[in-house]
Amino acid sequence: MKLSNLFHPSSVAVIGASRKKGAVGREVLTNLIQSFDGEIFPVNPKADKIEGLKCYDRISKVPSYVDLAVVAVPAPIVPDVLQECSDAGTKDAIVVSGGFKEVGEEGAKLEEELATIARDNGLNVIGPNAIGVISTSSNLNASFAQEMALPGNISFMSQSGAFCTAVLDWANEVGMGFNHFVSLGNKAVLDEIDLIEEWDRDEGTEVILAYLEGIKRGSKFIERAKEVTKSTPIVVVKAGKTEEGASAAESHTGTITGSDDAYNAAFTQSGVIRAENIEELFDFGSILAHQSPPDTRKVGIITNAGGPGVMATDALDGYGLELAALQQSTLNKLEGVLSSLASRQNPIDLTGKADEKDYREALSYIIEDENVDSVLAMSAPAAIFSYPELTKVLADARQKTDKPIVGALMGGKLEPEAQDNLKNAGVPNYFDPARAVRALSALVKYGDIRRMDRSTPGHLTVQKEKAEEKLEELKETGNRVVGLEGLEVLDHYGIPTTPAKLARTPEEAADLAEDIGSLVVLKVDSSQIVHKSDAGGVKVGVEPADVAWEFQSMIDNLSDTQPGAEINGIRVQEMVEGEEVIVGSKRDPQFGQLIMFGLGGIYVEIMKDVSFRVAPVSTTQAREMVESINGYPILEGVRGKEGVDVDSLVNIVQRVSQFAVDHPEIGELDLNPVIASSKGAWVADVRFRFTQ
Repeated sequence: MKLSNLFHPSSVAVIGASRKKGAVGREVLTNLIQSFDGEIFPVNPKADKIEGLKCYDRISKVPSYVDLAVVAVPAPIVPDVLQECSDAGTKDAIVVSGGFKEVGEEGAKLEEELATIARDNGLNVIGPNAIGVISTSSNLNASFAQEMALPGNISFMSQSGAFCTAVLDWANEVGMGFNHFVSLGNKAVLDEIDLIEEWDRDEGTEVILAYLEGIKRGSKFIERAKEVTKSTPIVVVKAGKTEEGASAAESHTGTITGSDDAYNAAFTQSGVIRAENIEELFDFGSILAHQSPPDTRKVGIITNAGGPGVMATDALDGYGLELAALQQSTLNKLEGVLSSLASRQNPIDLTGKADEKDYREALSYIIEDENVDSVLAMSAPAAIFSYPELTKVLADARQKTDKPIVGALMGGKLEPEAQDNLKNAGVPNYFDPARAVRALSALVKYGDIRRMDRSTPGHLTVQKEKAEEKLEELKETGNRVVGLEGLEVLDHYGIPTTPAKLARTPEEAADLAEDIGSLVVLKVDSSQIVHKSDAGGVKVGVEPADVAWEFQSMIDNLSDTQPGAEINGIRVQEMVEGEEVIVGSKRDPQFGQLIMFGLGGIYVEIMKDVSFRVAPVSTTQAREMVESINGYPILEGVRGKEGVDVDSLVNIVQRVSQFAVDHPEIGELDLNPVIASSKGAWVADVRFRFTQ
């Protein structure tokens, strides 16, 4: 799908153009007249002329082909108007009319009718309930926003119309420009996926920014964004981080996992940079639009004030960057510039005695240093030089290097000359040193994104048919929740398990333990008892000779503490020692199966040291999941303790991912604990829930 006429039309019709000033149709028409160089056709059956332009009864009466229609008529007639547009040959439209799903059930039905007409006729529609579209590269303001955007190489989309107008007002104040600026509205037809595909092809767009409240086509978004981010950075603010249905979860995985975890995982896998707030969104956009990612995380800092240099150094670690160790040759050159009071190590503190010449010379030496891949240039106001002079130094340096240069010039608002120097050179500037470091970290992150593994997950050899037979057998019991009896299903997927045989009497349990011949674990078998340990339904390290007594003791205790629970018996397992981790999955309505890995056992819900990816996951992604948790050093081995077989955990994560994809009827899957040692990893307990 190409949307060239949406952003670069040669002619525009405003259907619903109004004679009344302040009306939406009139504001759109006025904005077009003030900005657009192509043909403009007002459509209003009750007017002959509006603002000197001839009006037409309907779009079919317009004497020439219309590339783009802006629809500003009452909601009930919008579907008919779109059909007329299609009949007249117009394939691109912006519906600024409101009164659709945002107002309730009747509006939702009307919106579905609109979408059906668009799909059936191949119409590209922005909206409804949109402010419109602005494209500075074609001098197009097809919106009812009060201001035209400044030109730039950032393209921006937003689901919030109010946010669009606020951003435009702010951007014009600070001098930030845009190539395309789109209010998505209700996304009945075109959505964020269509726009990122179009803007990736657009030569005038260097960065894509978005404010999103939700993504419907989650899997498609990951697929397309993964391709786009190879060459075009995407930065997103995603509003809404809560999971209202979390209280209904029936497993550890379900309890921990929220909808925001799915978005974070999807963004990570597709290479999208997530901004936590609006400031970050545009800070990241401004640096990505003008500078290339460095090769490493090593930063050189130059400043004329010690305190801000310390602040910046502290911030580096917090944002995953490193203070570069300057080469001795660089330090030798700096000796001729630095005063006796200056710092001789990175960060280089020139002190308040440094003038414009000193700053220029020291900056050139730092840039030339092979250990430095990006530079943070800082300054507090000083009497010895002005910011217009200093920004000229930064601008000149920027022209001579491919290394990123970020400014942190503190004080009041920069003079226009200083602002122009930085803007023309593509050097972003931030008052707060930590904010400058944060922006630089986004540039470094995009370098990682361009290098990230984009391989398609391989298909593992499994016994899918046998697993399906067992799942059907389990479904026939009528229980939506499955416990240790589900271990056999995992066996069919090549997931190592510790067999847990069911005993219904103390004598049966003793016989099973005798056959094992070593310490065992006893676990209650009951679909009504979710957290067995909390309920006293788990005994660890039991001698075979004590099993019968422990069996009866557990049954008696549970009869008192869990009077409503149906107890099928006690499962007897060989005790396996090692580190406890959790692997799980949960079905997300937008993105499909979400895979989780983390430290497990009884503390999983307290520590919540977990990582997530959207299935299917590749070997690289599975390994990233394992290695990214805070407790990974425990798995590597600490204080002389032998580390676990990480490859075995990676294998289990991948097989759980394939199982989850193959069986979407599994709403939640919980393998906890998985016991990992240097010899391998085995699932010791399982719980999963059918969606119906």
